[in-house]
Amino acid sequence: MTKQIVRTDQAPAALGPYSQGVVANGLIFTAGQIPLIPGTRTIAEGGIQGQTRQVLNNLKAIVEAAGSSLDKAVKATVYLKDVQDFAAMNEVYATFFTGDNPPARSTLQAVLPHPDALVEIDLIVLA
Repeated sequence: MTKQIVRTDQAPAALGPYSQGVVANGLIFTAGQIPLIPGTRTIAEGGIQGQTRQVLNNLKAIVEAAGSSLDKAVKATVYLKDVQDFAAMNEVYATFFTGDNPPARSTLQAVLPHPDALVEIDLIVLA
């Protein structure tokens, strides 16, 4: 088994000893993405919907840098600062995963690594 590290400047650089993504055994595993705007390290505006959009755009960039697409996502894990944001997050999420074949998903309320982040998402995607 080989392991390929995924890096792109179209998503926030890793803030610690981890990779934006890793390709292994035909799968892409992304690091959890918070709503950082690439290059600025500022949190996206627009509340939960603006932040969800930024997170999913970051994930899209990582997955595409690995040579795949969001259409091939098989599992998503969504971490919300406040579970009351579920419906608003889900509205934006649904615009990225359209059609009859969205990934499996878990959604949890969690303490997030940045005090202004309202959402974090990670993906497993077919390479």
